[in-house]
Amino acid sequence: MNAAAPATSDVFVLECIAAIGDTNVLRDPSDMAGYLTDWRKRYTGQARAVLRPGSTEEVAEIVRIAARHNVAIVPQGGNTGLSGGATPDESGSQAVVSLSRMRAVRAIDPANNTITVEAGCVLADMQRAARESDRLFPLSLAAEGSCTIGGNLSTNAGGTAVLAYGTTRELCLGLEVVTASGEIWSGLRGLRKDNTGYDLRDLFIGAEGTLGIITAAVMKLYPLPAAHMTALAAVDTPHEALKLLEIAQRAAGPLLTGFELMSDFCLSLVGKHFPDMRYPFAERHGQVVLLELSDNESEEHARNLFESLMQTAFDEGVVQDAVVAQNLTESRAFWNLREHIPLAQAEEGLNIKHDIAVPISRIGHFIDETAVLIAAAAPGSRMVVFGHLGDGNLHYNVQTPEGGDPRAFLKTYQTQLNRIVYDNVVAHHGTISAEHGIGKLKVEDNARVKTPVELSLMRALKHALDPHGRMNPGKVIADA
Repeated sequence: MNAAAPATSDVFVLECIAAIGDTNVLRDPSDMAGYLTDWRKRYTGQARAVLRPGSTEEVAEIVRIAARHNVAIVPQGGNTGLSGGATPDESGSQAVVSLSRMRAVRAIDPANNTITVEAGCVLADMQRAARESDRLFPLSLAAEGSCTIGGNLSTNAGGTAVLAYGTTRELCLGLEVVTASGEIWSGLRGLRKDNTGYDLRDLFIGAEGTLGIITAAVMKLYPLPAAHMTALAAVDTPHEALKLLEIAQRAAGPLLTGFELMSDFCLSLVGKHFPDMRYPFAERHGQVVLLELSDNESEEHARNLFESLMQTAFDEGVVQDAVVAQNLTESRAFWNLREHIPLAQAEEGLNIKHDIAVPISRIGHFIDETAVLIAAAAPGSRMVVFGHLGDGNLHYNVQTPEGGDPRAFLKTYQTQLNRIVYDNVVAHHGTISAEHGIGKLKVEDNARVKTPVELSLMRALKHALDPHGRMNPGKVIADA
């Protein structure tokens, strides 16, 4: 044992030490602390140990040891999740299995446009490895410097480029998974077509470690674009933003890779808490849209396309003002405005967050209707609405009234406002979790909005693949 590790008579822990080495079995509270609290600091649990395997075989051995001793396992990647899905409960009986040591890029196949990586590979490292092979891995998130591909897959992360490239699920061609019984399923096939039965891959994506532990994946790559073009466009309402989306898709088609909506209040919060970030227009506007094109031909071609679609939008009275980035620095500044909205919200104080999606055609109506309902239920609430308009995903957040007590506001209104938002999401045929997962946070709400048939099928899958309920219990689906 290392000097810092406390002595133990726990047979489970001792067998894990024998399997993966003493230094990779953390038991000291100070060593475990960073693994026991979620990113938003909403949940803090306890753990029997934090286990850090270095290979798929070691993960499988840990699962087999856990099965012998009936120990529940909580898989964890970069611990950047936003719904508590990678946090153990408070019992101290569960073991956290961190994939952080398994970060290798196993292979890149430029001709097949694929990259094979271990689950602990940090997203930014994947992007870098792809660029070094003259390829693009398009998944992009605010947490890309610390989140891992295993975590991205387990929550089916979205990000800013879903409009063109799809979610993490759509970027994945094959998986390697350790099952609840400790067997290894090797499905690392980089195939676009494989019609040989049930799609096992998709069962594990988005399951948040409740069915098995993803240990490696084959992901799609794309040719590096010759140019990126970024612009901000001012519109009056979300309805006008949707008209601009239609114009942009008609003009640019698959070259349109980003289309983000930001309300004026979002940007006012950014300006308040980050005064160096200048509002991009001389006058305030109800909404600002961030558009990005990725062009495989040339920067000139992208710029001409942008100017053409913007001219159409001006001619049709959709856009009130616009500015096109002239260089990489300006482009980065535009994206910084978008990426600092959550940070500005945090500076403003506690708020009620919702990661929802509705059909794109319903977004304007959803925003209008829900704002009226929330204003009636909690007068003075400030709506922080932004997100990936191009794929229907909104971060629909409610900020405490000006000068109010955030903790008191959450205590009084959180359950009621969640119900209002989620009920209207369902009424518009949407989902209560678009890209952050269910985790602990939305288990009860998920059970309420899912149909009995859906819940029955999910429970049947859980019981079939994890009959003893040892894989990340208490997450995604209640009473499984």
